[in-house]
Amino acid sequence: MARDVEYTLELLVEFGLVTQEQIDAARSEIEAVRSDLDVVDMLIKLGYLNAADLTSMLAQQYGMEIVDLAGYDVPPEIIQALTPEIVRHFQVVPVMRHDDVLTVAMSDPTDLETLDSLRYYLGRDVDAVIADAGQIEKLINRYYHIEDRNVEGVLEELNEDDGSSYGGHGAAGALGGAAVEEDEENAPIIRLVTRLILDAYKVGASDIHLEPMEKHYRVRYRVDGALREVEGPPKYMQSNFTSRLKIMARLDITEKRIPQDGRIQVRMENKDIDLRVSSVPATHGESIVMRILDKASIQLDIPKLGFYSDDLEIVTRIIGLPDGIFLVTGPTGSGKTTSLYAFLNTINTVSRKIITVEDPVEYQLPGINQVQVDRHVDMTFASALRSMLRQAPNIIMIGEIRDYETAEIAIQAALTGHLVFSTLHTNDAPGAVARLVDMGVKPFLVASAVRAIMAQRLVRRICPYCKEVVAPTKHQIKMLGFSQEYLSNHQFYKGKGCEKCGRTGYKGRLGIYEIFMLTNEITRLIFRNEPTGVIREAARRDGMRSLRDDAIRKAEAGITTLDEVIYTTLMDEN
Repeated sequence: MARDVEYTLELLVEFGLVTQEQIDAARSEIEAVRSDLDVVDMLIKLGYLNAADLTSMLAQQYGMEIVDLAGYDVPPEIIQALTPEIVRHFQVVPVMRHDDVLTVAMSDPTDLETLDSLRYYLGRDVDAVIADAGQIEKLINRYYHIEDRNVEGVLEELNEDDGSSYGGHGAAGALGGAAVEEDEENAPIIRLVTRLILDAYKVGASDIHLEPMEKHYRVRYRVDGALREVEGPPKYMQSNFTSRLKIMARLDITEKRIPQDGRIQVRMENKDIDLRVSSVPATHGESIVMRILDKASIQLDIPKLGFYSDDLEIVTRIIGLPDGIFLVTGPTGSGKTTSLYAFLNTINTVSRKIITVEDPVEYQLPGINQVQVDRHVDMTFASALRSMLRQAPNIIMIGEIRDYETAEIAIQAALTGHLVFSTLHTNDAPGAVARLVDMGVKPFLVASAVRAIMAQRLVRRICPYCKEVVAPTKHQIKMLGFSQEYLSNHQFYKGKGCEKCGRTGYKGRLGIYEIFMLTNEITRLIFRNEPTGVIREAARRDGMRSLRDDAIRKAEAGITTLDEVIYTTLMDEN
């Protein structure tokens, strides 16, 4: 398997073992003689780099042990752990086995694909030590005599054996089921990363936060909207850990001064998982956040989003309109994208052409044309929208209206017979009107094009396994303005905390909603450019239920707690 040459070269320069001029000279030599050597091997051949120094540097960078294989005798039972075909193909040799962990010697730890592939083909955990490539070759020649067989064919046979694979390929397969040892400090970086992601996925985390502190490396999972700290790698492994994740996300590992964004695609437990990776420089290192996007878990059934029957009826009527704009508002992480995907999935039929423009495309929806924003090639929301309209769509979804240009095109599309879905960042539904006007959209255009606006938040569900009746506290009664008559007619609940919910009392989340319909009266108020407060009061008179109203009735039904009601809707009731 090929080493990660570019990463190795970056390390060599950083450690001062070679200069950029020497690297350029090695590249020129390769081109001149048309050599099959990579740049690192050519540096060694030209005498610019000592092989022992290379091995020492890689061992230090990856926190791995160097083993001298000169005169090393490998026990027969260890030799039999790998076939000649696999040994030759991956250029590794087994040197030790402890419990169910096989340790192999390899010459280059940057070739992380080899470890992933070995785990995949063997169906067991594989550890690694570093050894000189020449010594590894001598041991292979000494112990293994490969027959005249097709190596790829043998590997395909191993792949087809259900008992010897994790059910995936390469790194994704390793993430899908790698066994993890308890001795984390001695485990290679690949095993730590595997454990981190796999554990987060198993507890249902939506985000993984890796935060470098002064004296420790903190790891937190966001589960049901709340952060919980878990055991992280030791502080001295922080740099190696960050480098591994940045390599997986195809980020520039040499750039540590500016924020970077990337993606990791893995397969875990027979599911395709995307991780959206964000790296930001912090005081004590690079802070990394990984958003876990489970394609199989996205809820595309509108009733399961948490709508009561009356709200469900309104939403169904809105998404059945032939034209106009339907906006979904709320802060980041409030479930806006999930709601939009559920709406599109419901109205996605062969008779309708649906196009979306997103940044990024988080989930792939079958039968829908999805466009990814790419500012590097001037593919902005506005430019993508102009092109989309020439595709004659019936329905358009815009990931977010961020500026006047995008808003203007969306309104034009709505006024020319298209049904447009999009999002805005506002605290409540009526506030979206003022937001559009602030962008420069004329009030009469807002009133003419927008059909409805829905604000939403996510509240945590009470764990059904430890649910119990509780009396509201004085603080809750004061904050929510409950009367004694009201309290005498309603019961409330909370989760006591159990193993099923990680002792939190919550398990899962659902939405609370505020649906703002633009009635004739509301339209007249917008035409007159009335303030948000006036428009909101008129909407309440027309029957609009606020976010807090919806949250309270879900607390009354024993779905969520009063603490969640107060916390989630505090900003909306000032």
